[in-house]
Amino acid sequence: MITKPPAIAGPSAQPILHPESVTRLFSHLEFDGTGFKHQPGSLFACTALIAGTTVGAGILALPAVTLPAGVLPSTAILIAVWIYMVVSGLLVAEVNLNTMHTTGQPSLGLLATIQRILGRSGAIAAGGVYLFIHYALLVAYMARGGGILASALADLGPMGVIFPNWVGNGLFVSLFGGLIYFGSEQLVGRLNGAFFAILMTAFGGLLVLTLSDLNPHQFLSHNWGAVGAAIPVMFVALVYQNVVPVVTTRLEGDVHKIRQAIILGSLIPLVMFLGWNAAILGSNQINLSQPLTDGIRFDPLELLRRDGTHPWTGAGISIFSEFAIATSFIGLVYGLLNFFGDAFGRISHGKTRRWPLFSLVLMPPMGLSALNAGIFFEALDYAGTFGISVLFGIVPAVMTWKERYTTRTHATHSLVPGGKITLTVMIGLAMGVITQQLLLKANLF
Repeated sequence: MITKPPAIAGPSAQPILHPESVTRLFSHLEFDGTGFKHQPGSLFACTALIAGTTVGAGILALPAVTLPAGVLPSTAILIAVWIYMVVSGLLVAEVNLNTMHTTGQPSLGLLATIQRILGRSGAIAAGGVYLFIHYALLVAYMARGGGILASALADLGPMGVIFPNWVGNGLFVSLFGGLIYFGSEQLVGRLNGAFFAILMTAFGGLLVLTLSDLNPHQFLSHNWGAVGAAIPVMFVALVYQNVVPVVTTRLEGDVHKIRQAIILGSLIPLVMFLGWNAAILGSNQINLSQPLTDGIRFDPLELLRRDGTHPWTGAGISIFSEFAIATSFIGLVYGLLNFFGDAFGRISHGKTRRWPLFSLVLMPPMGLSALNAGIFFEALDYAGTFGISVLFGIVPAVMTWKERYTTRTHATHSLVPGGKITLTVMIGLAMGVITQQLLLKANLF
């Protein structure tokens, strides 16, 4: 229990002196001309923030990686991965709350929290993993987004014309990268909201179309031995932890509201993903025994997109895919711009001065994605295995362990029960995923 929260400086916050009657750590205040008014954070808005962050391009890869396992095994493991990611998010919230409490700062990002607990070397290592995740995902999204645009150009152009990969990739980066470069944050924010609305509308339409073509016998096929290979992509699909520090600040350190926002905000995408996975794998047009040919993963979503007998389904998948990638792409680019801005100093006032920073963010992944059009799944595998499992699996558990049992600077409520057993399981499972993927990539498993 918090006994004496530190006074948090600034006109926007005040300390809470009676924790037995108030659950928040501090209060957001706003001066309305006559006095200060409490402006509590919205639980609904924070839940929507987590849900919106989670729903992105990761959903596009789910049917391909869960296909070998089948509907029932992949459903079970997807729920298990969701539980793991919920615990991870709660651990991130716990260490962030504790850091705010002990430092008196009402707003601290993830890397700042890591630096305070694990030191400068830990923050540098975490920053490297953060960069790896963002670049790997940008490569994946440019490859898939560019491929869809190239296919659209081929469909609209003269018969028989096939555009090379770099044309689609260049067009994708020019469109959405140019939007971020030339547009204001307000404009990009409004357009991103519109993209998300289109994304959800297309998702609803696709569910209706695919559910009408289900084959119940598809649900009986299962291979429990194949579920492990799908976990890294599930990590990518369900990741949201980077916005948890924002949620803890907006909800004023209120443990109960933070827990609700994380659980409900991640549960909404889980339900979407379960329905999506079942609808795609249960389709009459999908052969669940389709093998991995010449190292190329069979993608049921791509099959449905190119199927001429169901043009509405194909068009819906193209629209859904492109806007899912676009919303994720915008968030990733802004994340890297902020990261490099903090590292090299803010570059502002004039688009010419911003060009080197944008080049650093966009050019390396664009080059890699143009060289290998089939890198989408491989990049997601690497991001989930060596990025997300480390930064959002091992690191939160290690930080919590250090605060609870080593330095004993733990000053706030524990958000996750189970003590050392829970933390050990979190670290062990992440290490298990990394080990399994290393063995798979070395053809030893």
